[in-house]
Amino acid sequence: MMKTILVTGSSSGIGKSTAIKFVKAGWNVICWGRRFKKMEAWKNKLPEIDQKRIFLQGVDVMSENQVTEAIQLIPEKFKVIDLLVNNAGLALGKSPIHKGLIKDWEQMIDTNLKGLLYVTKMISLDMVDRKSGQIINIGSIAGKETYPDGNVYNATKFAVDALTRAMRQDLSQHQIRVSQICPGMVETEFSEVRFHGDKKKAQQVYKNMSPLKANDIADLIFYVSNTPTHVNVADVLILPAQQASASIVTRDSNN
Repeated sequence: MMKTILVTGSSSGIGKSTAIKFVKAGWNVICWGRRFKKMEAWKNKLPEIDQKRIFLQGVDVMSENQVTEAIQLIPEKFKVIDLLVNNAGLALGKSPIHKGLIKDWEQMIDTNLKGLLYVTKMISLDMVDRKSGQIINIGSIAGKETYPDGNVYNATKFAVDALTRAMRQDLSQHQIRVSQICPGMVETEFSEVRFHGDKKKAQQVYKNMSPLKANDIADLIFYVSNTPTHVNVADVLILPAQQASASIVTRDSNN
């Protein structure tokens, strides 16, 4: 029987790579993202046989109403969700706490924390009824250790770490596996978003080092989801070889 995955934050980066990885493996894929046209653009580049197994929905997970309405609009073919990947998330700004922008804080909290809660609440209801399912939260090394000027982003990802543990305690009795994957530096739009579209500043983040790629994380998500049902890969920290911690990166002039 064909399985179904729902991936949030599918417009680009890890979410996009994950969606493509799973559809090519024969899964039905529900893609949620704020930028519907970007999702449509990459979907249209896939073979027609893959396109038929993808259902796109323009959803901002910050909105409880949008999440609820989107679930109600999922076609019958995609209704039974076997795997939820809570990937939607962002960092905004990088400054000490006394210089931070409150609107940035609110958006990070609303997306990284509340959005994850809204989606998980709604999707897990059916998983509990079926006593089957898996949830993979995309955390961050920023949820394992703080770094200068990371403050609120750190706090949201520490919350994801705590929620993942709590969700596992709540849902394991219903045969639902809950995992967390915590990437270090991944070359996506992450830094460009963090610096409010400043591409030059974003490029400096990855200068003279080889960061992870979105496909690296998609491959890991696929591995975790395909372990036997008696196995739960609870927590994975994945870093580029040149990154030793949240704030220690070895750089050279060869990249």
